[in-house]
Amino acid sequence: MARSAVQLQALADPVVTSLGYELVGIEVLRPAEDSLLRIYIDSDDGIGVSDCERVSRQLSAVFDVEDPIREPYVLEVSSPGLDRPLFTLEHFQRFVGEEAQLRLRYLFSGRRRIKGELLGVEGEDVVVREPGQPEFRVPHELIERANLVPKY
Repeated sequence: MARSAVQLQALADPVVTSLGYELVGIEVLRPAEDSLLRIYIDSDDGIGVSDCERVSRQLSAVFDVEDPIREPYVLEVSSPGLDRPLFTLEHFQRFVGEEAQLRLRYLFSGRRRIKGELLGVEGEDVVVREPGQPEFRVPHELIERANLVPKY
């Protein structure tokens, strides 16, 4: 990839917000063939297929001009869904009281995966409590991926 997710976010955010949506986050995945650039959007009214198509068309035009990724890639625009990804400290704070799954970049206090209730944010740490356990403070920079656990 030519640019980091942070740089891609800086390029995509003005486009997404100008269309009236929130840019939730960006994932850059590398499947066997082409890279996958997944962009999550949201709005107060929810997200439908036509919203994703609209944002995809605009981002494709911008990315064609800016050429942020040099190798072949697939652009996917998606709603956050029921298992909403959490990218920023603000996301973790917004969903206090919800259950989340965290996958860490490497072992931290003997753990690589944590699943529990989000208790909040303290400084740069996300505070989580697994059932029957004391609260666990995880430095945000160590979180590789985090998602809400859907309630059915």
